[in-house]
Amino acid sequence: MQPTGKFDMINESSEIITDVIGNLEDVGNIDVIGNLEDLSNTDVDLFQEEESISQTENIIDNTTQIQSFKASLNHVQTGVTLELPTQLSVIHIGKPNDKTPPDIDVSGFPHSQVVSRIHADIITEGDNFYLEDTGSANGTYINHTPLPTGNRHRLKNGDRIALGKEDKVSFIFELIS
Repeated sequence: MQPTGKFDMINESSEIITDVIGNLEDVGNIDVIGNLEDLSNTDVDLFQEEESISQTENIIDNTTQIQSFKASLNHVQTGVTLELPTQLSVIHIGKPNDKTPPDIDVSGFPHSQVVSRIHADIITEGDNFYLEDTGSANGTYINHTPLPTGNRHRLKNGDRIALGKEDKVSFIFELIS
């Protein structure tokens, strides 16, 4: 039977929800309604800072925290900060192209003509970040030292990365924990 009006749709939705709750309770011996009622009776005062913080501290103290590092590149010439995508294990740096589109597009930065379309990669392995030149025409430099094509450099907080000669497109690598 197809719903014909708003009330029919609400009634049908209500029946579906009731069936789902019943199935959950049957399968897992869970009192879904009771749990929802418990949650709805919980008072939360957003303006009581100290109490909220202590509750949060208790949660943090009693659970295992997985430390994950985020990183960013701060463009030296403009001050623009680019946060590295956390969901990628290989981050392509370069300019738009048909073969390997960049995850970090530097075409909008001054002097980007010295940067290759497929210039370098940042590889994430655990909490470590590595930079690798992928065969760029003008080279990649770490702290003013050339990085040979195919070699990896483990990035450290504060490393200066130059894409191309003459340090015209440079970034400072920063870990954010």
